[in-house]
This record gives sequence, structure tokens and C-alpha cells, in this order.
Amino acid sequence: MTRRLLFVHAHPDDESINTGATMAMYAAQGAAVTLVTCTLGDEGEILVAEQAHRAANHDDTLGIYRWRELQAAMTALGVMDVRVLGGMNEHGRARWRDSGMVQTPSNARKDAFVNADSTAVDALVDIIMDVQPQVVITYDSRGGYGHPDHVQAHRITHAAVSASAASGWRVSKVYSCARVLEVEQADRDELAALGSAAPFRVGDDDFFWAVPNWAVTTEINATAWVDCKAAALRAHATQVQVQGSWYALSDGIGAALRGVEWFTCEVGIPERGADGRETDFFAGLGL
Repeated sequence: MTRRLLFVHAHPDDESINTGATMAMYAAQGAAVTLVTCTLGDEGEILVAEQAHRAANHDDTLGIYRWRELQAAMTALGVMDVRVLGGMNEHGRARWRDSGMVQTPSNARKDAFVNADSTAVDALVDIIMDVQPQVVITYDSRGGYGHPDHVQAHRITHAAVSASAASGWRVSKVYSCARVLEVEQADRDELAALGSAAPFRVGDDDFFWAVPNWAVTTEINATAWVDCKAAALRAHATQVQVQGSWYALSDGIGAALRGVEWFTCEVGIPERGADGRETDFFAGLGL
């Protein structure tokens, strides 16, 4: 039986940042990998001066441009099945729009993803029934760092997985992406130690978006595909800067570009090894 993975992400670039190496590894191994992006990232901050006119408060064409970036990123990862939740209209706009950060005016738009109703669940059910994935990957209930669209993606994904079971396809496992507290602290210390040679600035928050090591169930070592992840991140040039083994978003805070990615199993039973970690999403599924 073909191994089938469905990744549900909120905006273009989220998939490459959180799961890029993992996607590339499974695609290279012959698994069927499908990406769903819930929005096109219309409210993103733009790092490329030549594209600044595309911002939401100017031409408002950033989402259309980011769709092209996403396609290039997926080519770098070897992922051929890329879908927009609810589809796109004849003008290249997605059914649901990027909601923007918490408590920004864009949250109030009727078409913002944060305001999506059950039709978003229905749209994802249609995809699940078509793809029939054994494994689904999205965010935790906090949406990682709390972006409204990440939280909504979590809600809609779990609702769609439940509804799909009632319709005849039961997903075996659902995972959330995880950033590991101890790893992130070590990375920050390493970046700080570079001093003036650091390619990006050092963060100073309290790692509210990370989880402790003990909370992680699954570690995917896709180090052999880290160059694919780097290429995918570079494809998202309006949003991501890459320098060597580090990358940064519009805030300029450096993060390590890693080929090892971590997850927490939220539905199903992870098949843990002797070290307490699962190393393959499909472990224990009899495939």
C-alpha cells in the first residue's frame, strides 16, 4: 500500500520552515505527499523591495505572487500535489484570505480564514477523502506561535479528520509540528556566540512558541534533504532570508536551518524506539 501524507499549513512558507526536510525525504522515498495551504499569505511583510507594491495596503497582489513562490518551493522539495483550501478564483485569489497577526484589522474581514465556517471543514474533508492519507500533519492547538490562521488550521484539520472517519476514511495518525525548547535555546546561544559575525539578530523572547523535549513524540531525521529545504526557503524570497545554515523572517531574528524536524502525535499511537522517540510517521501502521 502506498504511504500517503497530508500536510495542512496556513500560509506559503510555513510548510518549508516547519516541515520542508521531512516533506522532501518522504517524497524522495516514494510516499505520496500532498500539501494544503489554507491561505496564500496575503498579509505577509515583504522583504524584497521590488515586490513591495504587492502589499495588502497597496496593490494587494502578494497572495498571487506567493502562490508562485510556493510552487517553486514545492519543486525544490519534490512535492507535486499542492492544493489551496477551497480552491482559487479566476483572479488567482484563494477562497480564504490570510487573517494577519493577532488583533490586526485584517482579522475582521469576512473572508479572513480566522472567520471561516464549516465550509472550510467540508473543503478539507473533500481533500482527505480524495487523498486518503494515513498520516496528517498540522499545528498544535496554540498554532505554534499563536497566529490566528495556525490556530484555525489546527481546529479545521481535527474537525475534518473526525468528519472523514464518519464518511469512510479513518486517518491513522495526526501530528503537530514542534519546536523543541532545549534545541532552540542551544541555537540561540550559538548565534549569540558569533557576535558581530552573526548573519541575523538574536531573539530575546521566552520561547513561548517552543515545547519541552519531553513533549515531543517523533523526530524525523531528514538531514540528507536539508539542501532541498534551504532551496525551498530561498524560493519564498518575499518572506524568508537564508544565509548559510541560518534563516530569518521579516523580524530579522535568526533560526537554525535544520534537517531534523520534530512533531507531537495528537491522534493515534506513536511507535517509539528504545530512546523514547518515533522516527517514522508510518511506524506501527503495517504498511
